[in-house]
Amino acid sequence: MPVEFIGFITNNNASETIVRSGPVLDPPYIETVAKAHELAGFDRALLAFHSTTPDALQVAQHVLTITKRLKVMIAQRPGFTAPTLLARQLATLDQFYGGRVSLHVITGGNAIELRQDGNTLDDKDERYARTSEFLDVVRLEWTSEKPFNYSGKYYNVENGFSQVKPLQKGGIYTFVGGGSDAAVEVAGKHADTFALWGESYAQVRDVTARVRAAAAKHGRPTPRFSLSVRPILADTEEKAWAKAEHILARATALQDQTGYRRPNHATDGAKRLLALADQGTRIDKRLWTEIAKLTGANSNTTALVGTPEQVAEVFADYYDLGVSHFLIRGFDPLVDAIDYGRELIPLTRKLIEARDQQRGIAAE
Repeated sequence: MPVEFIGFITNNNASETIVRSGPVLDPPYIETVAKAHELAGFDRALLAFHSTTPDALQVAQHVLTITKRLKVMIAQRPGFTAPTLLARQLATLDQFYGGRVSLHVITGGNAIELRQDGNTLDDKDERYARTSEFLDVVRLEWTSEKPFNYSGKYYNVENGFSQVKPLQKGGIYTFVGGGSDAAVEVAGKHADTFALWGESYAQVRDVTARVRAAAAKHGRPTPRFSLSVRPILADTEEKAWAKAEHILARATALQDQTGYRRPNHATDGAKRLLALADQGTRIDKRLWTEIAKLTGANSNTTALVGTPEQVAEVFADYYDLGVSHFLIRGFDPLVDAIDYGRELIPLTRKLIEARDQQRGIAAE
């Protein structure tokens, strides 16, 4: 099973440990980070979605323009753009840029933030029901060779049809994220890849089993799985843990300036990470939970700490559990993306290839 590395392109130079000094939308920085990801060997990069930030669809188009091979993973929230329109927007981009477009569907767990975009569905399960209908319509728009009708609770389409289809046969590759039972149900019906946070081995086993069962119920093949984590690397394990402690101290000191503070809510995914943090600061071999605990796990905030060889070994362990995509970003986004390309990415690919070959020999 091929392994894939996904990076993260921010709109400006900021993180839990870096206070933004430039504009909210910093095109030169975006261009530099995008090119760094391509040169570092990333397969694709995530463009995030929040209710107050620059539009990910347009940022992604710019990234596609200034790169040659890097794919984009465009985060979108169902409910704010008509599914027929978004389907055509993405299909058009896919045609322009050689099939390098993927969709990351995030339903959203914070009703307060969602109301900033005019959301009227405070019940999360109902939002996921809307997401499922949304993806029904998107898929029809991508694949139907004749006008279609769709009648649902949230969307009704009469004679829907798109003249432009994605370059990718069968529709644009779709990631679905979320930690609730409703999210798992949507993933089982619609996801090509289900996106997990950086969780423990036991949690990964649990969630992947639930997604497999949901996919089987819908008569679909099991989606692939993605893990989101923050590697903290150094040339010795001791130096890596010292670096992690420095990151924690800086993030703690800068919370008021960066805005990465514990929110007044917790999504199901955040609750899982916080429950993990309650078990200890170091889980399994080297999963570090301190930043998740500090910030309320309001994004992918667990880290893997060690040498490139040690972190690659953990990635191989997750691969053995069924994870084939690794979404990685650092606390110094540009510098860390370059650093990951030097050793971590090639080491992981080599180790996983060796494990696959061993399995092939054993099978014979």
